[in-house]
Amino acid sequence: MRLTRHTDYAFRALIYLGLLEKDQLATIGNIATDYGISRNHLMKVIQKLVQSGYVHSVRGKFGGVCLGVAPRDVRLGAVARVTESQERMLDCRDDSCPLSSDCPLQDAMDEAMDAFFKALDRYTLEDMLTQPERLAALVGMDGRGLPARVRRHVAGH
Repeated sequence: MRLTRHTDYAFRALIYLGLLEKDQLATIGNIATDYGISRNHLMKVIQKLVQSGYVHSVRGKFGGVCLGVAPRDVRLGAVARVTESQERMLDCRDDSCPLSSDCPLQDAMDEAMDAFFKALDRYTLEDMLTQPERLAALVGMDGRGLPARVRRHVAGH
């Protein structure tokens, strides 16, 4: 199983927003710049996260985005289910394989996909934020709007 860039960016954005103070806003441009990723692609990801309730968006000149729920309530498996296609790993409908009508491999692939999402369900965004200072430094956040504990570390690195 390989996650799409959409899911990768969703996880990154949630981690970034999780480093900010509650209800503090970040711009999509800042997130994209700090991660060195496509702003346009990130906008699509954020839109999906807003629609799903994980992110709250504020429009306007001083707008931005913030977490829409507490980090402990964001299960990684649930986020991946929102951002990943729900198609089967193995889709034999268009294949000329004689087993396609009753293929035992399909059940094994479906089970593997379920196990993958269940493994991600064991983790929350809060689990990903246990070392905020280290994460902020790795992302290259310059301290703008970060909690004091993170600002002190980033300023000193």
